[in-house]
Amino acid sequence: MYNQQFWNGRYASTDYLYGTEANAFLVENVHLLQGPVLSLSEGEGRNAVFMASRGLQVLGVDCSSVGLEKARALAELHGVVIETEVANLADYRPREDHYGSVVSISAHLPGRIRERLYPLIERCLVPHGVVLLEAYSEAQLTKDTGGPKDLDMLMSVEKLRSEFPNLEPLLAREIEREVHEGEGHTGLASVVQYIARKRV
Repeated sequence: MYNQQFWNGRYASTDYLYGTEANAFLVENVHLLQGPVLSLSEGEGRNAVFMASRGLQVLGVDCSSVGLEKARALAELHGVVIETEVANLADYRPREDHYGSVVSISAHLPGRIRERLYPLIERCLVPHGVVLLEAYSEAQLTKDTGGPKDLDMLMSVEKLRSEFPNLEPLLAREIEREVHEGEGHTGLASVVQYIARKRV
């Protein structure tokens, strides 16, 4: 599922697959973020545009050039500026000791990619920098309301605690909530919500 051709096809429509409104968990907790922000798997820009509207400097990375083109158009429509970078997270290297926050909304990655990327995410944060993440949990596997059908790509609190050993969790929970994000994510879903700060 994680390849440029697949996602360019998914984002080819003029409609926004996951809508244009920001993720609800991000909206609730945006006050905890500081810039600059690195937004992983930003897609069509809804979350980056929201954060930019709150005065944050944002770099949205995604493997889809089509998605990021729509992200820039959405930013222009809302009168904000975002930076974008086409990147495959399998070999992406974020700038070290640079970001105040890293946001990961539905950035579902295979374990082998997380194993390489997540230590780099820890190192790219400044002291006390924050990671904010929401992803479908392993319990989502039996639901048809979004997310990958691959247990390895679905998350749990235990996985996050293990894969981010140098972060101090402020919130780490698995819950069910109604998700209404375009046609891509709709209905009752099982999610992991995680906010953590870099230990110094």
